Amino acid sequence: MQSKSGTAVVGRQVARGPVAVSRAFAPVLGANGGGALINMLSGLAWFTLPTTGGYASAKAAMWAAINSLRQNLLAQATLVTAVYVGYVDTDMAAWVDAPKMAPDVVVAAALDAVEAGAYEVLVDEFARHVRTGLSGPLTDLYPALATPVGSR
Repeated sequence: MQSKSGTAVVGRQVARGPVAVSRAFAPVLGANGGGALINMLSGLAWFTLPTTGGYASAKAAMWAAINSLRQNLLAQATLVTAVYVGYVDTDMAAWVDAPKMAPDVVVAAALDAVEAGAYEVLVDEFARHVRTGLSGPLTDLYPALATPVGSR
């Protein structure tokens, strides 16, 4: 897990920033009869690795915030769509040697979801796998936990 200060910085950038932007635009959308907000999350909102604790925690907080925000904005006819994906081929993920989605594919999926009135869009297999895994045993997502603590 990141240091306390590193986690705080990530939390401010990843969770609080999009909430603040959403809150700033919500009254404008409401005054104009509603609309849509798209928030970029990650499959890491539902899954974490030993090295992604701070980032994943912030994305999980964002997931909760979006669930609240979309309920609060229903009356003003504003759709809040969350986009979940694994790695996107951007500068942020340049260091990762893993499959990545092209940004234009992510954008197209997000816009299609808004057009369909969807609250969530699971862009890639990673996001779909992790979302499905939430309803199963914890050991399905974290196989290392199948070995009891102290038995390693």
